[in-house]
Amino acid sequence: MSQKLTILFDLDGTLIDTAPDLMSAHNHVMKKFGYIVRELEDIKKLAGRGSKAMIKKSIHEIAERTGKIKKTNENEAEEMTKEFINYYSQNICNKSKLRAGVLNFLTWCKKNSILMAICTNKQEHLSIDLLKKIKLYDFFDYIAGGNTFNYNKPDPRHLTSTIEIVGGNLKKSIMIGDSETDSRAAEDANVTFILIENGYTEKKPNQIHYNHLVKNFIGLDKIIQKYIND
Repeated sequence: MSQKLTILFDLDGTLIDTAPDLMSAHNHVMKKFGYIVRELEDIKKLAGRGSKAMIKKSIHEIAERTGKIKKTNENEAEEMTKEFINYYSQNICNKSKLRAGVLNFLTWCKKNSILMAICTNKQEHLSIDLLKKIKLYDFFDYIAGGNTFNYNKPDPRHLTSTIEIVGGNLKKSIMIGDSETDSRAAEDANVTFILIENGYTEKKPNQIHYNHLVKNFIGLDKIIQKYIND
């Protein structure tokens, strides 16, 4: 029997457009701690490395834009992150929605006995909660969040450990993501990478390494079928 294909998915900006709910939580925190709020396009560029990294990067950008340097120590960053997670966990799926073609593609993968797992820098419990609320949870064999291991993307072990857990094979594995963080992890893990356009990144597609570039999940099965047949 041939080895099953394994597909790893990023979450925010890849499977689900979570930016509106991330922005709501982000701006709640910024207002509470005396910073200016950000726009939706800002949030899309800030997301991808986890909540704490997003908060710290946002504060840095605000300082650069306004010229108003406000010292933020590590303790305040921790407090802001906790506030963000608390608010976001209660408002995690108010406006978030699936990207085009996701449901049909995941259904097709299941029918073709493809192993599927999530590799995201969103905290594990938030990822599971979101997937359950948006009714995607049952498609996946494993959920690897940003705090599941002692490392996360762009560390390639986030991918390789997940592949090992689901019983996959590196040579028969694919990563689907929307950013350079996903790309770097996939490249270092020696895993095929499919880049979804218009994701959560500051970079343009030609600045990110990929094996395939797609607009969304509509028709993606045609690309995956070739890997099943190999």
